[in-house]
Amino acid sequence: MASQDPADFERSIVIGMIKIGMIIGARYEILEKIGTGGMSDVYKARDSKLSRFVAIKVLKQEFAENANFVAKFRVEAQAAAGLMHPNIVNVYDVEEENDAHYIVMELVEGITLKKYIEKKARLSVKEAISIAIQVSMGIEAAHNNHIIHRDIKPQNIIISKEGKVKVTDFGIAKAATSNTITSNVMGSVHYTSPEQARGGYSDEKSDIYSLGITLFEMLTGRVPFNGDTTVAIAIKHIQEPIPSPRDYIPEIPVSVEQIVFKCCQKSPDRRYQSVAELAADLKQSLISPDEEFVKLVNPDEEASTRMITDRDMVQIKKQSDRRDSMDEALRLKKDAVRRPKRQEPEEEDDGEDYDEEPYGEEAYEEEMYEEDDAEEDYGDEVENGEDEDYDPKLERITTVLAVAAALVIGCIVLFLVGKTMGILPLGNGENRGEEAQAAEETGQVEMPKVVGRQLEEVRQELLGLGLSPEVEYQETDKYEAGLVLRCNIDIGAMVDGKTEILLTVSAGASGIEVPDVVGASTAEGVSNLEQKGFVVNRTESYDNDVPKGNIISQNPSAGSKAPSGSTVTIQVSQGPEDSKVRVPDVIGVPEMDAMAALTELGLTVGSVTEVNNDDAALAGLVCYQSYSVNTYVDKGTAIDLRVSLGPKQTTYSFSGSIEPPSAEEDPDYRDGLNVVVSIVTADGVSLLNTNTASFPISVNYTGIQAASGTVTFTYKVKTDAVVDTNPDTGETITTEGAEVEKTVVRELQFTPEA
Repeated sequence: MASQDPADFERSIVIGMIKIGMIIGARYEILEKIGTGGMSDVYKARDSKLSRFVAIKVLKQEFAENANFVAKFRVEAQAAAGLMHPNIVNVYDVEEENDAHYIVMELVEGITLKKYIEKKARLSVKEAISIAIQVSMGIEAAHNNHIIHRDIKPQNIIISKEGKVKVTDFGIAKAATSNTITSNVMGSVHYTSPEQARGGYSDEKSDIYSLGITLFEMLTGRVPFNGDTTVAIAIKHIQEPIPSPRDYIPEIPVSVEQIVFKCCQKSPDRRYQSVAELAADLKQSLISPDEEFVKLVNPDEEASTRMITDRDMVQIKKQSDRRDSMDEALRLKKDAVRRPKRQEPEEEDDGEDYDEEPYGEEAYEEEMYEEDDAEEDYGDEVENGEDEDYDPKLERITTVLAVAAALVIGCIVLFLVGKTMGILPLGNGENRGEEAQAAEETGQVEMPKVVGRQLEEVRQELLGLGLSPEVEYQETDKYEAGLVLRCNIDIGAMVDGKTEILLTVSAGASGIEVPDVVGASTAEGVSNLEQKGFVVNRTESYDNDVPKGNIISQNPSAGSKAPSGSTVTIQVSQGPEDSKVRVPDVIGVPEMDAMAALTELGLTVGSVTEVNNDDAALAGLVCYQSYSVNTYVDKGTAIDLRVSLGPKQTTYSFSGSIEPPSAEEDPDYRDGLNVVVSIVTADGVSLLNTNTASFPISVNYTGIQAASGTVTFTYKVKTDAVVDTNPDTGETITTEGAEVEKTVVRELQFTPEA
């Protein structure tokens, strides 16, 4: 495309500091605006030197005079310019001209992954994995250059027309040097990692978390966490476990589910430690989708490390807990009917005996029928050869019928006695409902069955119920390591929230002695425990006697023995607890940063509303907080926030029909001509660009920012032939008509919206 002549240039449309049709950098001709972001606008341009199309990202004019924004923009350019990879949108040039800062990038013709997911509702497993592998390769290249993206999301992933997947917009990436300590940069809240949501340190594993969320959305067509406000969504990233994608799409293979789980662990240490590891598992899932090859670190008390009350945790888990409790009750009832008689556990050589025998599958098979070598599975009849007349199936049926008859008779007797004495009200179960309601109001929960189950499974269930599991280990060669042997609370007992549940767990035949780390510094204690092969879980608590950063307590206790790889929980002192908290100043900061500042001080975020504010500098920032700065309030106080939408702006609409050029506008126009029709607002937004020979054109646009615009008609007409007569000879000369391009511009006025 040739550059415009001066007359055309005068008609070019001004957009900020950039004009459509102008040439910048002595080589890049601006063709059209193709996108916009928080800090910059993106234009399609033509590189005249290399004869190729490029994308140019230009810093918005309102930020060009801000030194901080310019510095951030330059960091982006310098970081991204060093990346050359087929799965990354490459950067060609970085320039500054007449106070306009811009980056020249590869132009990718295609669709964003976000729009692709919306178009298809959800992607197939193979397609999602294929896209995730390509994204991983691009991110790995960036990480190898010490660059962290920090804003991985489907909107920043482009699928080209050729099917190539490319990561774009390293808009908030920074070089991850050894001096990097913290960053308050936040990506889109639906994909942000827990550490970013807290405003803390983020590294390569933050990108892995965001990619896991993106993979979840590709597989299911939805994000795992949603809410009414960005604060609510961020808190879910911090506190709530990610749901299983198989809950929404059951056909997702188990290996892919485990990959999502590992990517989205709350603790960065439990995620993939590099994108290369993630890519390897993604490739393996295409080969062996149903194999459990993903190495997940056993989760521990993640919930206990969060700033959340037990009541909140119980509320979060309430729906799933009710379902789990019902399933557990049905299973226990079924087991009670179907389980054949077992022997009591033999006393161990060390003199310790069990109050309750685990019902684990391996322990069950070891203990059953040892003396007569009989074997029997649930629901299966196996003859032992010594008593051919014994029929265990018939015995079970007889037992079930006898128990059922006894229950029916007992219920009838109880009903009659209760009715006679007036202690059993008739009706529709109101008494039972009142008891359940009373238990819920008092915060009590029903103790589930834990004996015979694996510790980590039990631990997660108890935490979900708001209970506090404590673990002690016992060496034994009869039961596998990690199996719960005893519990100090009976099944079905109603217990208060926060109740400590003591679990006695098998350490296997060769447990490792837990070192004493109480009183040591956190770094020293963690080092000692990890050297012994234990996984360390940290909780925090205030203590007036233990210095801040030192360990208050540990579980299991020092000197006890636990299996290698098991979890040791340490409680780290935060120093003396202050009764009051000074309210910080969060006016003029982003909403996420305000949330992090309040949460860090032990305060909570109340309601968050978006309002218009006359101060344009506060647009997108907190403009109001419900407590004055530096006032003292109790911990847990809710601070209401208001986020500015900027000054109230009038928007416009345009609805009607576009008629062809009239005779007054151009006498040469004829019906049936092919006409290029374009509508552009006064602020440079293109509303229509089409080629048609059929008029009128019906249009309907809303939310227009400018009050006026223009409609431009461009078409070609052929002039009539001209006949001239030579006056001397009388000879006639005919000149054929020529094809001429015509342009008609018509002003448009838009209607203000209410």
